[in-house]
Amino acid sequence: MRRLAVVAAGALLAGVTAASWGDDAVYAARVTRVFDADTVWVQPAAGGRWRKLRLDGLDAPEICQAMGVAARDALAARLLEQAVTVRERAHDSYGRGLVVIERDGEDMNAWLVRTGWAWASRWRGQGVYVMHEDQARAARRGLWKKDGEPPEAPRDFRRRHGPCEPPWPAPASAVR
Repeated sequence: MRRLAVVAAGALLAGVTAASWGDDAVYAARVTRVFDADTVWVQPAAGGRWRKLRLDGLDAPEICQAMGVAARDALAARLLEQAVTVRERAHDSYGRGLVVIERDGEDMNAWLVRTGWAWASRWRGQGVYVMHEDQARAARRGLWKKDGEPPEAPRDFRRRHGPCEPPWPAPASAVR
């Protein structure tokens, strides 16, 4: 039974990191809120309700984790109130759209990992943004600036501490 759960989890992660973008819902939107470095809210340009989205293919520090606020602020500085293109391929277990966000033709998920503010999702060493994480580590950007011990991976932090409890620091520019 446990082996089946591991295989199912692996298949899910492989789908997250090796998505083909051909059948996705693609729409223009404006980023209205950056909650943390992998969760944003957008307002579709065509109108309708805002949407809560999870950036696909990466994992960023929890907001209450060391470097969580810095990672969130880096993404907010880049995306808040900006017009973007959203490529939504699925929904996660919380109902958030799993997305790649592009601004001016640049993949913001790749940017976040390349600048060192997130880990690339991996399955058996493979992932869409693994090369970008390797570049950030080598250049000591973002999370990788310090010498010595690397930061704790968000999944390990969540296992040890559970979800972050509010209140946490929120700059006026990131939260509306």
